Amino acid sequence: MVSKLSNAQIAWRAAQDLPDGSYVNLGIGFPEMIATFKPKGREVVYHTENGILDFGEAPPAGDEDWDLINAGKKAVTLNPGAAFFHHADSFAMVRGGHLDVAVLGAYEVAETGDLANWSTGPKSVPAVGGAMDLVHGAKQVWVVTDHVTKKGEPKLLEKCRLPLTGVGCVTTVFTSLAVIDIVDKRFVLREKLASISLEDLQAVTGATLVVGDTVGELNVPEL
Repeated sequence: MVSKLSNAQIAWRAAQDLPDGSYVNLGIGFPEMIATFKPKGREVVYHTENGILDFGEAPPAGDEDWDLINAGKKAVTLNPGAAFFHHADSFAMVRGGHLDVAVLGAYEVAETGDLANWSTGPKSVPAVGGAMDLVHGAKQVWVVTDHVTKKGEPKLLEKCRLPLTGVGCVTTVFTSLAVIDIVDKRFVLREKLASISLEDLQAVTGATLVVGDTVGELNVPEL
């Protein structure tokens, strides 16, 4: 396969689309990297399921306050005006539609917008967790992921094979090869790496890519 974006570069690209003034939840693991790449001059208020609103960047190593952690148990800092609240209140914010964007990782995404980001396999997380609430409470759901599995198999499919996190919930997928919007239950290609042809991209995508008159070039900095 052609060269592809690193996780950091995927996170950078997703961060560029965060609307100014938006309230955003970043999923545990890979999606947390997005907080590092917030565009300058843009206000983004990050929400974490364990009860913080408007946390900042990770502290330098050795300066952590382990009473201040996100849902992934990673140390965070606080921005001026940050708020703490009960876990139940946090989920009331999610379920009440107060988040503009939730960003999650994925095992599989279907062209219908269905998402599978948990598994019942031997080394998997034992339950779906808060993602089930996030995908149906946030106004938009973005996925950041490699385009294919470690075995080179497509992660973007006509239909998910693993247990679903949510149905018809994903709006945009940022992958290691492309940016793809889900519109009318179809994968619509917005951007792709210049180094991969449309034919080769389709070959590693498990559902038909809809290609408009123009497809942007996926450009990211070296990170």
